[in-house]
Amino acid sequence: MNKSSTDFAEVLGQLFPAAEQFQQQVQSQVQDAFKSLGSGFPGMPAMPTFQGMPSFLSMPGINPMTLAAIQPFMQTVMQSCQQALSQIPVHSLGQVQSEYAAEFASLMASAFAGLPNMESSTAKPAALDAWLAGDKRFAAPDWHDHGVYELTAALYSLNAKYTKKLVELVPDDNIEKRRVGYAIEQLVDALSPSNFFVTNPEAQKKLLETKGESLRQALENLIQDLQKGRISQTDESAFEVGKNVATTPGSVIFENAYFQLIQYQATTEKVGKVPMLFVPPCINKFYILDLQPDNSLVNYVVGQGHTLYLVSWKNPTEENQHFSWDGYVEDGVITAIHLVQQLSKQPKINVLGFCVGGTLLGTALSTLAQRGEDCINSVTFLTTLLDFSDTGALGVFVSEEQVKAREDSIGKGGLMSGKDLSSAFSSLRPNDLIWNYVVNNYLKGEKPPAFDLLYWNSDSTNLAGPMFCWYLRNTYLENRLSQAGEAVVCGEPVDLGLIDAPVYILATREDHIVPWTSAYATSQLVSGDVRFVLGASGHIAGVINPASKNKRNFWVCDGDLPESPDDWFEKAEAVPGSWWNDWSAWLEPLKDGEVKAPAKLGSAKFKPIEPAPGRYVKQRV
Repeated sequence: MNKSSTDFAEVLGQLFPAAEQFQQQVQSQVQDAFKSLGSGFPGMPAMPTFQGMPSFLSMPGINPMTLAAIQPFMQTVMQSCQQALSQIPVHSLGQVQSEYAAEFASLMASAFAGLPNMESSTAKPAALDAWLAGDKRFAAPDWHDHGVYELTAALYSLNAKYTKKLVELVPDDNIEKRRVGYAIEQLVDALSPSNFFVTNPEAQKKLLETKGESLRQALENLIQDLQKGRISQTDESAFEVGKNVATTPGSVIFENAYFQLIQYQATTEKVGKVPMLFVPPCINKFYILDLQPDNSLVNYVVGQGHTLYLVSWKNPTEENQHFSWDGYVEDGVITAIHLVQQLSKQPKINVLGFCVGGTLLGTALSTLAQRGEDCINSVTFLTTLLDFSDTGALGVFVSEEQVKAREDSIGKGGLMSGKDLSSAFSSLRPNDLIWNYVVNNYLKGEKPPAFDLLYWNSDSTNLAGPMFCWYLRNTYLENRLSQAGEAVVCGEPVDLGLIDAPVYILATREDHIVPWTSAYATSQLVSGDVRFVLGASGHIAGVINPASKNKRNFWVCDGDLPESPDDWFEKAEAVPGSWWNDWSAWLEPLKDGEVKAPAKLGSAKFKPIEPAPGRYVKQRV
């Protein structure tokens, strides 16, 4: 490509010239195919003209709900595309054009193989549905009509494949390459023919079969979601916090502006002498760790004979817009640690941090160590980043410009909306967390099924602006926590090397939020003896893997940990089942013996305030 040409549309137009000719040839046929259907729906958009870009890039508009869901940070991201795509070498673009032309010709041969006068001496072309293989969006028989629907989907799949190949052409040393990949994924996934009624045979068939009822229900679903301000991913009426999720018995025994402290009721006659404190993320609600009894890590830990305390963060409102990172550490984590020490009368306790909760915990432990407090018996980090050299998929949302804009708007007070955060996270997996529900809810008129994990996922939380901005700049943008003395928390320089207790680190192999290789880096930052375990699956499913079901597997490697995660993995052995069993065995000697389980929760000073899970977790955005 010529360096002077930076237009995104022009890049795509150069790549797909053959598709423009094809679009012109079949345009009238496609219009005729939908003419009778479209005449019954005033305002139904016509099929678009190609005009130098692949047809799927010019599809009818997206409704406001779905448009809002895929647009977090998109302006900055698209600017990155312009800059990065201009650096594609012309010879590389030419090679991909040739590959595309050959595959396009093959697709056309498949599409028209059955027509008269199309006989050829060449081998019989592959079936048209070969271009749709493995794509669940086009798995239904309705797409495989050997006609316009199958051809539309196949052409989309081909163009999508080569559009994504543009990312591969961007030089690896271009720091914007990940943002380009994000933008291309949003664009390609959003404009699939499955997302639009006029090109979705499943939705059209259901409309006819239900005599219009599916359309009525689809509009009702859309109106309800517009009122909620988010796409429904599950039947939210099927769940209630404290009733059928977050049900492990316990009591709130302390609360302040930042959190409530829950103590859970023992279910064993004896418990470990050393108690356990959970610090969940404040970006989501704690009950991902306590969904239902059979998949509750909280319930499991209590059943293993631990006296368990848990931090339940407040969902910030306008009155809490001043909350800072220091506040979460001092008035949150450190206060909770001191409370558990007092309640248990133990000088040291076992602690666990999950995701951002682990990052808060790590900075809190450094602060305590700088103050000369030796109060930690062991530390568990679940899918936690402390070294932010590689921030995975979330890195596309962080740049100096974006962070500065947040600092200017909410850095001194304000809220980062939980709905905006949820949309950003969903956009990292658009087909699974956006378009799947757009199609089912708004085209087919279906109600999403009840699923506890997705109910939790929809129960978003706000973040206080000062806390959020400190977090973005000091971790994702400048990676200060991994450099001793570079960050200051609660008046103390952060030095993670001061964490000198036994450490258990869990990462998950398919985690797109906390890359496992980045989680592994924690093993090189702390000073205590480390057991690193790599679980199967992703950020949530890899953690919530109940021992009772014992599914999947995990990897372990005994002995000293090498500096490189790849070297570790070469030596690691796969173990079938849940990592919960491995962690439980690691924790057993850290109980420091057993004592009789307490008959009552709290103490004379810290009396129960209300039953678990408490008020804070029930506050919705």
